[in-house]
Amino acid sequence: MDLEQCLNFVLTKAQHNVHQLFKAELAPYGVTPGQYAVLKCLWDENGLTARKLAERLYLDGSTITGILDRMEQKGLIEKMVDPKDRRALQVMLTETGRDMEEPLSQAIINANHKALLNIDEKQAEILKKMLQNIGGSEAEQ
Repeated sequence: MDLEQCLNFVLTKAQHNVHQLFKAELAPYGVTPGQYAVLKCLWDENGLTARKLAERLYLDGSTITGILDRMEQKGLIEKMVDPKDRRALQVMLTETGRDMEEPLSQAIINANHKALLNIDEKQAEILKKMLQNIGGSEAEQ
């Protein structure tokens, strides 16, 4: 099989290109795609534990710890002991983190638009559904 026909190679190449687009759109705000994903989770449900964030984002413990440490240094989040479980770390948005929701959400809309520029809306929906099927996650409605 030619490398260019290997699913892993094609997906990796596409993911790299999409990641670079997202990185460029988020750069003016000093946020990485990984940090955006954490913020999005917290905008949806503030106060998640580090473990829940890692599970939701398919990250290991050391990766989420590094992301959260950098976000805390930027003043986007605060880490606190979870009052329900002293062994757990609860992650809370700061005012700065909350204020980033509108501009970052628009940046992500722009990045998605650029990533899907060469395919029509119906193809984009089919692509997302196919990738969700490959990833084993249910399509979000």
